Amino acid sequence: MAAMGETGTGTGIVRGGVVATAAGSLTDGWIEIEDGRIVGIGDGPSTGPVLAEAAVVLPGFVDQHCHGGGGESFSTTDPDAAAWAVQTHRALGSTTIVASLVSELPATLLSQVETLAPLATAGLIAGIHLEGPWIAQEKCGAHAPEALRSPSAVEIDELLAAGAGQIRMVTLAPELPGALAAIEQLTAADVRVAIGHTACDYETALAAVAAGASVATHLWNAMRPIRHRQPGPIPAILESPEVFVELIADGIHLHPSVIRLTRQVVGIDRVVLVTDAMAAAAAPDGTYRLGTLEVAVTDRVARLAPHGAIAGSTLTMLEAARRAHTLLGWDWGDVALCTATNPARAMGLGDVGAVEPGRAADFVLLDEPGELVGVMKSGVPLA
Repeated sequence: MAAMGETGTGTGIVRGGVVATAAGSLTDGWIEIEDGRIVGIGDGPSTGPVLAEAAVVLPGFVDQHCHGGGGESFSTTDPDAAAWAVQTHRALGSTTIVASLVSELPATLLSQVETLAPLATAGLIAGIHLEGPWIAQEKCGAHAPEALRSPSAVEIDELLAAGAGQIRMVTLAPELPGALAAIEQLTAADVRVAIGHTACDYETALAAVAAGASVATHLWNAMRPIRHRQPGPIPAILESPEVFVELIADGIHLHPSVIRLTRQVVGIDRVVLVTDAMAAAAAPDGTYRLGTLEVAVTDRVARLAPHGAIAGSTLTMLEAARRAHTLLGWDWGDVALCTATNPARAMGLGDVGAVEPGRAADFVLLDEPGELVGVMKSGVPLA
């Protein structure tokens, strides 16, 4: 049974039957909060007003790859639409979101970055992720082919200026002309570079990592598969300890055995669960848009209309966490690592992602089966 207090000041105690902390899970644990930040952690009896209690307390989810939700998309020039998508996912536990954009023509992409940058400055989102336009035609998935191109230093500089320091990650295909130089340019600007939507070979993927790439965008999906004499990018990524690997655990993008295999190979500390959610997340089936493309959502599966490629997902981080616990058998500590701590590390977000003193008091509260009973942001329950 869970309860949410009415204090609403961000100061007090949060209690949990299981509390997944940065140092390990506590049984009958408590978290002390002062002015929206964690100041103490322990187990057993506690003193002070109880703001909330639940069977399970996790750090607020960090979704580093999300395109929208609640019927709205981040690929927009309407800041209210983007804010609605954020609030939709926050209410379901994603207290930190990196807003993802799909490939667009230059002027459109620039306008969308200019729209999102103030939202990042204001703290509504944790930055911007450009998934494209510098990706491979043959692995474009649900990206408009006419919007794809090779990276140029001039365009990168223009986008970085428009982003005002808020572009946090860029996904690109390292085999494109100028891609390795672009990786160096982006990482020098403190932007994470992800290998994705790529048909590159093993050696080129290793060169991308050497140039500074540190993430794999939805590993296994939209990239050249493994073959025993032509391994492609996946083994290079798996062998590179500095690379975090995104996995979409919605039961559609990946078979559970592939998730288990990936975790076994890379270890739990490199696995990042993401949603890759588009506008239909937490919204009814129907017709939506992903960038310029029409997407049909049927039985919660999003595909390019009428029966094309998978077009993102309708997943939420809450569902991803629940699936990891119930279907993959991960304990709540491992779920917390892959839904909060690891993405925060991957994105360089030191203020969130873990239950430990000094961090923001962002929590997801669950009952025993893993159903949501509450979300807290800076120690305050979200309506």
